[in-house]
Amino acid sequence: MGAKKKLLQIKEAFQLAQKPHQNHAKLVVALRNTYDQLENKEDFHEKFIHFLKYAMIVYRREPAVEQVINFVAKFITSFYQMEKEDGCEEGEEDNLLLNYVFNFLLQSHTANSHAVRFRTCQLVNKILGNMPENAQIDDDLFDKINDAMLIRLQDKFSNVRIQAVLALSRLQDPKDENCPVVNIYNTLLENDSNSEVRRAVLSCIAPSARTLPKIVGRTMDVKEAVRKQAYEVLAEKVHMRALSIAQRVKLLQQGLNDRSDAVKEVMKKKLLQAWLRLTEGDVLELLHRLDVENCPEVAIPVLNAMFSLSPLHDFVQNCKNLDNRKLIPLEDLTAENVLYWRCLCEYLKSKGEEGEDLLEQVLPEPAIYADYLLSYLQNMPVLSEEQREDFTCFENLMTKEFIGQQLILIIGCMDTTEEGGRKHLLGTLQKVLILPATSTALISQLAERLLSIVKDDDRRIQIIAEIISEVREPIVTVDQPVDVAEIRKRELKLAEIKVKLFEAKEALEECITLQDFNRASVLKEKITELEYRKNDLIKEAEQPEIKEMRVEKNDPETLLKCLMMCYELLKIMSLSKGIGPTISEIIESLILPGITNVHPAVRNMAVLCLGCCALQNKEFARQHFALLLQVLQIDNIKVKLSALKAIFDQLMLFGIEPFKARRGNDSQSEDAHSRTENCEEQSETIEEEDSAMIHSLLQLLSGFLDSEFSELRTEAAEGIAKLMFSGRLLSAKLLSRLVLLWYNPVTEEDIRLRHCLGVFFPLFAYANRSNQECFEEAYLPTLQTLLNAPATSPLAEIDISNVSELLVDLTRPSGLKPQSKKSQDYQDLTVHDSLAMKICNGILMDPTAPDVRVYAKALNSLELSSSSTENLLVLLNEILEKVKDKLCQRAIEKIKMNLTKDPNVGKDHSERTEETGLSERTQETDITLSENTIQNEEEDNKDALHTPVNEVKSKATAKLKSTRNKAGKGQRKAAAEVRSVSRRKTGTTVKCGSESGDEIPESVPMSSSRPSRRAKTVALEKTRMNLSRLLNREADQ
Repeated sequence: MGAKKKLLQIKEAFQLAQKPHQNHAKLVVALRNTYDQLENKEDFHEKFIHFLKYAMIVYRREPAVEQVINFVAKFITSFYQMEKEDGCEEGEEDNLLLNYVFNFLLQSHTANSHAVRFRTCQLVNKILGNMPENAQIDDDLFDKINDAMLIRLQDKFSNVRIQAVLALSRLQDPKDENCPVVNIYNTLLENDSNSEVRRAVLSCIAPSARTLPKIVGRTMDVKEAVRKQAYEVLAEKVHMRALSIAQRVKLLQQGLNDRSDAVKEVMKKKLLQAWLRLTEGDVLELLHRLDVENCPEVAIPVLNAMFSLSPLHDFVQNCKNLDNRKLIPLEDLTAENVLYWRCLCEYLKSKGEEGEDLLEQVLPEPAIYADYLLSYLQNMPVLSEEQREDFTCFENLMTKEFIGQQLILIIGCMDTTEEGGRKHLLGTLQKVLILPATSTALISQLAERLLSIVKDDDRRIQIIAEIISEVREPIVTVDQPVDVAEIRKRELKLAEIKVKLFEAKEALEECITLQDFNRASVLKEKITELEYRKNDLIKEAEQPEIKEMRVEKNDPETLLKCLMMCYELLKIMSLSKGIGPTISEIIESLILPGITNVHPAVRNMAVLCLGCCALQNKEFARQHFALLLQVLQIDNIKVKLSALKAIFDQLMLFGIEPFKARRGNDSQSEDAHSRTENCEEQSETIEEEDSAMIHSLLQLLSGFLDSEFSELRTEAAEGIAKLMFSGRLLSAKLLSRLVLLWYNPVTEEDIRLRHCLGVFFPLFAYANRSNQECFEEAYLPTLQTLLNAPATSPLAEIDISNVSELLVDLTRPSGLKPQSKKSQDYQDLTVHDSLAMKICNGILMDPTAPDVRVYAKALNSLELSSSSTENLLVLLNEILEKVKDKLCQRAIEKIKMNLTKDPNVGKDHSERTEETGLSERTQETDITLSENTIQNEEEDNKDALHTPVNEVKSKATAKLKSTRNKAGKGQRKAAAEVRSVSRRKTGTTVKCGSESGDEIPESVPMSSSRPSRRAKTVALEKTRMNLSRLLNREADQ
């Protein structure tokens, strides 16, 4: 009876372990007592494994099964702990169960059932995890576990791989360069397709010199959960000193600009706070470790993030650098404390009234600050050529310039409504701009602050013109060169006076002799006067004449300063202001000569100024358009970029009409639309010349789409996209080139280009029907270009089917904005109807071509209206006769069947498409499709019981959607961008089993209505699996 009772005790333990509130520690002790009383341990081992198998065949994460697994792990590891307490001899005997279970698990890990493999890895993980810190296992057993889990890391089920990753975490050796666990962890981090596996590796991997770059790399993972985990690992396990300054800056830049709010929160509350603790809460020390001089654009959001986490009063009170004048003493200014001061002021100003009150505690009056700024900028060093070659001197100058820039930007936080302070500040800024020692690095900010204080355009023009005049033509004192004739004349005059003086002295002596004292007094006065005149002439001869005069300066630095001030003025001026006399004079004397200057920086700034002037006046723009085109073709890349921007700005504002060849009084004609077909009817010759001019201009601009320089390529694409979107240009050929450029692997690294076009395509296509017709016209030429691309061309790598799907999606009638659907141009025949005709004709032109499959697939994706059914059926029948490809024939038959079965198929298909939530139309709905929304059929069947009706419809078209996931790497990225242009919000979080074929289904979804507690309990009991029935059945047998 006793033996039977002990056997039942094992079963009872497994039954009790399933209960949610069971105390596993008591169960472990009770079962351990049973084990100790047994003489035949083998029988216990077999029975224990026997009952364990019931849990191991269940794949679902049932609470009862999870409880059993946890109990088993605790019970087995209890022997190890008791071994440490009781001694070695008994321990070796009791360690038999541990070895027995491990041997069983190592034999089971290769089972065909993925449930068994999953539970095996889970048990290994739990057992190893429950062992104490200083636990030791046999080397042979260690190697076997290691080998088995390494094999399971290659399992096709992601949940098995996750448990294997967790199991190996205690077997890794970061100090060993050849550790296989670390090696495979690194591989999985970069290559595993399942995000939960990558996340599990991040939670387990030990940071080291080898693994740190991989961990940092996961901060750019496509999945939010993985990025979040990577930042948490870096915050908890990695010291800031282990990262280079470049890595720190990059991490902060990516984390604070991440599209996920959850990642931003982790960045602010964990990583930033961890780094702040490492600097003992010293914000300035943290800024010093980020090198704020070279990357203030990262330091500013870092400070704003810190300010947002604490009350404003704390930061104001902790601002210890300020003296009683509310200023940082000039000798204490550093790049870190001045940036902190500026950011604090800007943050307080952004907080409205509450911030304004606190701002007064950290900023002085404008007049006091103006004197402070002047005293700093007046003492800026001016380096000679020799000093500029000395890196230390140059670095010191750069630091002082950075501090100067921050001090200038602080002016923007000041209240300049008070008249006296504002005038004093304006006078100081003007004085600083005129100073010859003022660096060009400070000119733009000084001019911008000056112009922001002055609100009237005329006053702005007057002030800047005066400053430019003072800088360009300063007053200097020069020695006046004396003419030789003047010298001779002065010498003759002096000789004459000397003769007269001699004669007067002789006459005086005679008068004295004759005692003619009256005449003698007269002569004496005359002699005194002659002496004075003689002395004056001698002094004039000794002192050269000094004269003040204005001297024009034409050195590159002076010209650059003047052009910078002019550019800031033109940027802020209203476009309705026009070009007045003062601006005209500046153009003639400064801007146009600057275009031909030998120094590239001067030329670049002159081109920018010329572009701004052209926006003020259409006639001026027309006169100087050719000059900009010339610059665009012959200058260096930076100047070309400025000229290209200026040209696109003018075309956007004025259209193409003003830049056509003008004759007679044509220049007085009104501005017309840029499309050549809308130009007024003129003689054939003039029309041909105008068309040729427009064609050559567009050819020149579109030629930059193929530029080897990514900046020019991006600017050209963005400019053309703007012209098309604004209605200034409509060209299917250019649209085709933009699509090809977007897909081209060469532009994969051009993030701005890809983003710009990814936003442009859906916005442009769904704006109105004529834009969709443009895409329809571009469909066949685009695909033909890809089909005819030579093998050596990058275009040969593009997935043609993917491009076809994109163009079909962009031309969907259901995608049009509602106002476009109701407009007059919304006719019975849709864009897809005419596209279907073109595709059919394309197939019939060469029925044996390999691209007919792509066309057939595209036909299946079209939203066809009932109006086109008759004509299409004729073409489809002809295609069936001529095309021999079986796949193509089946696709055509399917289309025919849909057309003949339901005349409203187009309408129904349109409704179905709308219900699936096409992520291409993200400008209307910010819904984003997860990359892994398509589950396998098994999961679909499981979830069908609780799937809403409209979800069933969406799954019906899931196969059609799934083909888009087969594109190449670069093409997948490209397609993803247009289908989900704005991925800033994630619709659903992908749980731990959503990415593999047959994963652990999630818990049953709750109803939207809130049930009672009793109803919840009953529902939970129904869905909970209980192993008791299986155990009882076994006992009965």
